[in-house]
Amino acid sequence: MAAGHSAANEAARYKAQAEQAEFVALKAREMHRRYSAAEATETRLGSMLEPLTEMGYHVLTDRLWPNSRKAQVDFVLVGPTGVCIVDAKSWAELHVTADRVFQGQDDVTDRFDGISSLAATTEAALADVGLAPGEVRVVAVFMNKSGIRSRVNGVDLVGEDKAIDYLIGRGPRLTPGQIATALSAVELLFPPYAMTDQPIELTLPAPIVPTTLQQALITVEEIEDALLANILAKPIEEWMAFLHPEQARLVRRSFNGPSRIRGAAGTGKTVVGLHRAAYIARTRPGKVLVTTFVRTLPDVLSSLLERMAPEIADRVEFTGVHAFAINILKHRGIPYSLNQKKTDQCFDAAWRSVAKDGPLGRIDDRSDYWRDEILSVIKGRGLTLFEQYATLARVGRRRGLTAENRFAVWELHAAYDAALRREGVNDFADVILLAEQSLRKTPLEDYCAVVVDEAQDLSCAMIRMLHAVVGDRPDGLNLIGDGQQTIYLGGYTLSEANISIAGRGVIMTRNYRNTVEIADFAASLVTGDEFVDIEGVMSKADLPAQIMRHGTKPKVTRFSSRSGHDRSLVDHVRTLLATGTRPGDIGILTHANYAATDVIKALAGADVPTVELLKYDGKPVDAVKVGTIKRAKGLEFKQVLVVRTPQRLLEAAPLGIDSADSERRELDRRALYVAMTRARDGLWVGVA
Repeated sequence: MAAGHSAANEAARYKAQAEQAEFVALKAREMHRRYSAAEATETRLGSMLEPLTEMGYHVLTDRLWPNSRKAQVDFVLVGPTGVCIVDAKSWAELHVTADRVFQGQDDVTDRFDGISSLAATTEAALADVGLAPGEVRVVAVFMNKSGIRSRVNGVDLVGEDKAIDYLIGRGPRLTPGQIATALSAVELLFPPYAMTDQPIELTLPAPIVPTTLQQALITVEEIEDALLANILAKPIEEWMAFLHPEQARLVRRSFNGPSRIRGAAGTGKTVVGLHRAAYIARTRPGKVLVTTFVRTLPDVLSSLLERMAPEIADRVEFTGVHAFAINILKHRGIPYSLNQKKTDQCFDAAWRSVAKDGPLGRIDDRSDYWRDEILSVIKGRGLTLFEQYATLARVGRRRGLTAENRFAVWELHAAYDAALRREGVNDFADVILLAEQSLRKTPLEDYCAVVVDEAQDLSCAMIRMLHAVVGDRPDGLNLIGDGQQTIYLGGYTLSEANISIAGRGVIMTRNYRNTVEIADFAASLVTGDEFVDIEGVMSKADLPAQIMRHGTKPKVTRFSSRSGHDRSLVDHVRTLLATGTRPGDIGILTHANYAATDVIKALAGADVPTVELLKYDGKPVDAVKVGTIKRAKGLEFKQVLVVRTPQRLLEAAPLGIDSADSERRELDRRALYVAMTRARDGLWVGVA
């Protein structure tokens, strides 16, 4: 061995050790800088969050991501405004556009993908305890930055100056009991981070120089002002934030095509539909259309969503199905002319000229029956050939028609259509057909989903028109309803509309609204009632398997005069108010508009404030709500009074009843069923 060889080896070994030590030291200094910056950032944000603990909030710090041994969450906030995952950041050279985030010249938007997926994981886990998806939020707070308010990949971005306002500005949404439930689930989902002395695993990236923290951009006084505003904010209704786990999971469920949610009255279909609209708007690009046959219900639902999820309210459009069709025609310059008086005259002229003294007049001289046949059965499907009508099943109609009868109906239809053309006017069925035809030729691209509430009330052409908006895309067409609550003549099946929901139908079986006593009393009206469901099968009512509450028995009172009935009605309302029921929690439902007018006058004479359901938009109001049963669809009230109910609807059907009268009677009894099942706690039925 040459002289000095061993010394050379040792020198080389120590040199390598020195280089390795320098590498380790460099990495350690880098990690020290990072964690020191994180410590300062999180400490400052933590001091901002600390006052929230006096307001019922729980601030969880240093928590692990679900199923991770290393990844940490800076803060999880659980309190009156829901659950919020908070990521504190201190980035230099930050630039935020509408949907992208840049650090210097680098697009760093994808850095938010991980925490965005964490939101979905949290939503799914908390759905098992009933928390609605919209109550889970993820926010990145940029310390030392102001004026930032954006959203990328499902993550909200705010500057330090707006952090507290963002976190609590929605107002109280969860009750103390719900907060405790959510907190327990969050603590299980995000376990505490355990300190470790194990060696740090070193990988040296390009150094990132932390930003020097400046003076706080929000003062203690500003935090206190935000807290006071939160205290004074009105709480939302319980169902807006907390659902039954069955409902919460259904809100998030994905369907690979058109779907249907059905269930008896009180099972929460409309609530799930509204939450589902918000969830789709939050997770998919494009707008969501929510529509229904009753033109006043969309206004109510829009107001409710504005309170429930204001951050996405501008991406959900609420409109009646006819208003939607009219809007299509207007925007596309398609001519139409609606004139109810002229269309009435056109039908009357056609009836007198070709039908009154013919086979139809001999079968039933009430022209309304035959007008319904044309509008619901023929034009409601867009039939253009007699051969189509000749063999049609006529879903929803009880009276059988021979081939000769059907030919006579078609002649009446042709005469009516000719009269409309001569006058240059359209009826509402024409508007739907024109809009459908236009959408088939030129589809809309703005909408990612359509939610149809009370789908059973629409016509076949209406369903086809709405299907044309979104086609068969995943979660596109969402049908919600209950065939037992059909209160309009006619009907359709999905197969007629060329729509398949195979494997994508859900039945809700738990009644969340009514007491056992109210549900049983209302169900007695429709027990045994059979109808052809929109899925094309003969069905009976989907009676709820579970009803959670008991209460007082419904009260049915019979009167010999309307004046006596109305006096008793006023007395009952006074009793409810005197025993603590708020005016806005009382709904008075009538079978006809004139009866609603009479009720409003009677209550005005007793100095009881009222609001017509026709004008009610869903905003809290300190007045008794009065309107027809049709206007009450989709709504609920703590106390319901169903007034001036005909005695015949509470009795067995007379022997030998005519098929047309039987059809009308079934619809009237279903309407009464709808009215009764609007009640949560109490039901009063006045018979006169």
